[in-house]
Formats: sequence, structure tokens, C-alpha cells
Amino acid sequence: MMIIQVLLGGITRLTGSGLSITEWKPIMGALPPMNDQQWNEAFDKYKQIAQYKFLNSSFTLHDFKSIFFWEWFHRLWARLIGVAFIIPFIVFLIQGRFKRQMIRPMIILFLLGALQGLVGWVMVMSGLEDTDRLYVSHYKLAIHFILALGLICYTLWFALGLLISNEKLAENVSLKKFTGWLILVLVVQLIYGAFMAGLKAAAYAPTWPDINGSFFPHGGSPSGGVLQVFDNPLMVHFIHRNLAYLILILVIAWYIKSKKIQNSILFKKTSWLPLSITLLQIILGIFTVLNAANQKTLLWLGVAHQFVAMMLLLSLVFEFYLLSKRKN
Repeated sequence: MMIIQVLLGGITRLTGSGLSITEWKPIMGALPPMNDQQWNEAFDKYKQIAQYKFLNSSFTLHDFKSIFFWEWFHRLWARLIGVAFIIPFIVFLIQGRFKRQMIRPMIILFLLGALQGLVGWVMVMSGLEDTDRLYVSHYKLAIHFILALGLICYTLWFALGLLISNEKLAENVSLKKFTGWLILVLVVQLIYGAFMAGLKAAAYAPTWPDINGSFFPHGGSPSGGVLQVFDNPLMVHFIHRNLAYLILILVIAWYIKSKKIQNSILFKKTSWLPLSITLLQIILGIFTVLNAANQKTLLWLGVAHQFVAMMLLLSLVFEFYLLSKRKN
């Protein structure tokens, strides 16, 4: 459900739907407008923000409904995740099904989920309050995205602790440390992926392997300073591409090192996953960039690119866990 939620967030972003709901109603917001009057009221509120005035002023009510759906469904799915968690949690707690050490991580998981909802609204507000901002802040988008991935990784880690027996662990300090650094580099790459999305940077250079005819991008602001690496779409694009190549090299090195580990059948059977997923992700990234001008193709390629990015992160977290030291 959480993976689907992240993908719904990607669809919401790529369809430009994120600012269509201008209010945060955690309970009553579960219901969409139910009649023409309520639809017109919601549309009138959307008309007050910069995105409508400067970008979507030609929108009809029908157009508005199409973007409203994705943002509403994204928020509804978040509520459903909360319900799917809290009801079984209470029932199983009353029935005494949990071990004592399981309860605190589950409460933390629920609180982190609630925090993610709040961060999502703060992100949306960044696109509502500014009189000339057409989209949400790419910084807040990145925070929202990374926190979502962190929540999924936390859930996976907790599950692995319940599912993976001690004898299945590979126990290798050196490769585990390497995996940790690799995950860190990947997190930086994921942040830049969110910057790419927030700045719509793919459309600035829909070419490959060059960037508009050259290796290093042209078009940066001379006065931009160090912030260009965060704010300039072409620089963000350049960094995102080259981080992908760096990650590929690191994952190849990781795979070669992993072949030396023979003390865990589970690790041996799954060590091919990071490299395979990385290769698929780079191919998807190339096709996403080349189709940046085609909105419909970009939508599904972009969502696929986001999904495979999650799978790469989760595969590395899985391998990181398997490399842990066995308990005595």
C-alpha cells in the first residue's frame, strides 16, 4: 500500500494535480465534492492560486475534475493506509498477538506515517502561498519523497527482523559497510530525482548521451553560485545523470565482491538483484529523458522510473540486512 501511495504521488506530480485541492481536511476531505455547487466552490478556490492564473486559466470544470481526482485519490489512499494499520493493530493488541518488543516499532511506524501526511500538506502549502509559484517547492517535494521511502524501508527492516532467521544471515562487515555507503549515494541520487521532478528538468535536455549537444550543460546563471547545483534545472539534470553512472560502477563492484560470500544461501540467491535493477533503472531513465516532451509517455515512464528506484533502494536495504552479524 505504501509503494502504491508513492506511485500515486508520482502520478499526481506528473499530471500537475498536486495543487488542485487547496484545503487540508483530514476527516471530511475523504469525500470529494458531491454536487455541482461543491464542485464549483472547489474550482473557485483553485482559481485563486498562481498555477491557475498563469498556467491553467483555460481550464474548464471538466479539466479541473481530472486533476482533482489524482490529488484526492492520493490523499484518500493515505487515509486507507492509516485505517489498514490502526484497526488490525488495536485488535491484535487486545488479543495479545504481539510480542512486547514489536509494539514500540509499530507505534513509531504509525506516528511516522502521520508525520508524512503533515509534511505532504506543508509541501502543498508551498505552492499555494506564493503569488507567483506554479508548483510546489522542489526542496519540500524531495523531503516528502525521501521520508516516504524512509517509511517503507523502516517497515521492510522491521518485517525482515521477523521473517529472516539467524542462520540465513551472511555476516560480512566489509561488504555491509560498502552497502551502507552505496545506499547513502543512492539516497543523494533519489533526492536529485525529486529535484528533477520538481524542476521538470528532464524537459530542459531531452537528449542522450549528451546534454543538448555537449557533456557539460550550458545555460546556468553566472550569478547562481553554489545553489545552481540545487536550483538550476540543467545542473540538476547533469548531476542526476552522472550519479546514475557512478552508482552503476559501484553496484558492479558490489556484485563482484558479493560473489565471494558463500555462507548464506539466501544472500547468494538474491545478490544479483541490485545490479539487474540498476541496469533496468538506467534504461528507464534514458527513455524517460528522451520522451520528456511527450506528456502521456512521460507519465508512465516517469512512474515506472520511480517504481524501479524504490525497488533498487529496497533491494540494497534487504542485502544490507542479510549482511548483518549473526546473533549468538
